Amino acid sequence: MVDFSSTLQAAVLFSLLSGIVLKITLVLVNQKWASTYHHTMTFVLLPLITLAITKTIQGNIALSLGMIGALSIVRFRNPVKNPFELVMFFALITIGIGMGTKVEIGLILTTVIVLVLVVVYYLEKIARKFNFGLFSISFDEGNYLNTLEIQTKEEIQEFSNNRYLIHFVFNKDSSEYLYRFAAPNKEDLNSIEELSRKNPAIVNIDLRLNN
Repeated sequence: MVDFSSTLQAAVLFSLLSGIVLKITLVLVNQKWASTYHHTMTFVLLPLITLAITKTIQGNIALSLGMIGALSIVRFRNPVKNPFELVMFFALITIGIGMGTKVEIGLILTTVIVLVLVVVYYLEKIARKFNFGLFSISFDEGNYLNTLEIQTKEEIQEFSNNRYLIHFVFNKDSSEYLYRFAAPNKEDLNSIEELSRKNPAIVNIDLRLNN
């Protein structure tokens, strides 16, 4: 009986599925940068391309050296927005290499990455329910953040201590304060907006929701 897991067809199939599964997982955990056409095709094709290279140079030292020389000519100038995106690209390459040497290695790596992404995502959601965030807010992490800007006549201490505050400005000419908040979930900003409307010191409120 032929062991299907060791065949080239299985390696190609699992490489393709691994890239798709990682892409879907990233989108589900709100890493929306992975949902674009370019990133989708990258996740689908990169493991397959790496698999083909691994199979081509496997066991051939001369061909391996020639491939290194050929790849050194290539210059990847596409800007990477954050370290996590770079890590995911490296993971896709490693999955392709793993599939090319032993399919089980690629499958185990894919499974571990998916589990880590899902577990961290739900840990963050649980932490937010207790008003505690595991990570700071960043506009470069791949999420489309909701923003709230509140202009006031006087400084409000509750705003200054709010965990979602990302920017604070005091205008000396108008003697007004500007607070800018950002959060991945609109409910977090809705609660701030509702409290703001009851404060007579509020001059203007600008809420921009993306989800």
